[in-house]
Amino acid sequence: MQQIPNADLKKFLSGNSKTKAAFAKKIGRSFQEIGFLALRGHFLEDKLQDDLYKEIHSFFKLSNKIKSSYEIKGGGGQRGYTGFGKEHAAGRSIGDLKEFWHFGQDLNTKPYLKNRYPENIIVKELEGFNKIGNLVFLKLEKTAKIILQALALYLKLDEYYFDEFIDGGNSILRAIHYPAITEPPKEAERAAAHGDINLITLLIGAQGGGLQVLNRQNQWIDAIAKPDELMINIGDMLSRLTNNKLPSTVHRVVNPPKETWGSSRYSLPFFMHPSPEMPLNCIPQTIGKDNPKKYQDILAGEFLHQRLVDLGLLEK
Repeated sequence: MQQIPNADLKKFLSGNSKTKAAFAKKIGRSFQEIGFLALRGHFLEDKLQDDLYKEIHSFFKLSNKIKSSYEIKGGGGQRGYTGFGKEHAAGRSIGDLKEFWHFGQDLNTKPYLKNRYPENIIVKELEGFNKIGNLVFLKLEKTAKIILQALALYLKLDEYYFDEFIDGGNSILRAIHYPAITEPPKEAERAAAHGDINLITLLIGAQGGGLQVLNRQNQWIDAIAKPDELMINIGDMLSRLTNNKLPSTVHRVVNPPKETWGSSRYSLPFFMHPSPEMPLNCIPQTIGKDNPKKYQDILAGEFLHQRLVDLGLLEK
């Protein structure tokens, strides 16, 4: 079975120009050929990761009445809680078998963003929930920024091309709970096949298997990160920007075997979004006679809105 490639971020940060270039080439090719990469040497410490899992376990054990009190009407699920079955993959009407929570930028530490994004929702019942979530957000944002610097080099852009668009970007840390399955799910899946909206996604090692990637040969392969790795994939925004040189990776979370239906699954993806004003116009380096321009020009904020409508989280 085809394996997910792996890389060590410390090689890019080594200060050695050859090692740095080799890292950029390796991850660029991995994203082109498979679309996923297992990354070690990132900035998220094991203890902080474990602390966040403890907090989200505690949150999802709260009553439905309490959890629902943190659901924001008309917010497109961009902050706070989204209830079970409310999100579905684009093109489907059957809800996924999950509930989730969203952390965004901590506006208390970045007051200059207060007029741009909604506030994070404070969970009163759990003292450390927001503090730990905000810390993890920053560690993953820092990691994603370095990955995009490496991809910029691979795309023959300035190394810091993405920096101005992602510093204070509209990124989201999602805590997902896939509850135990109590009855045959018919056509519903824990997460139906989809591509992510954003630039890149960093997934903290999920608790439990089930994540599968559709490789470039149209085969589903298992994607399981080791405890010290993040699983990284390309989203639709970067696909548009690179005119499909770095294609968005279709992936899914399949339902477990019937004998393990009684087990919950938790997952923590970080969706790296740029600021809403970032143009997603195909960069000239990726357009040619053999690869004509595939996408119309659009801003990141407009594209995000369209996709939230497609997912059933916003009305048209």
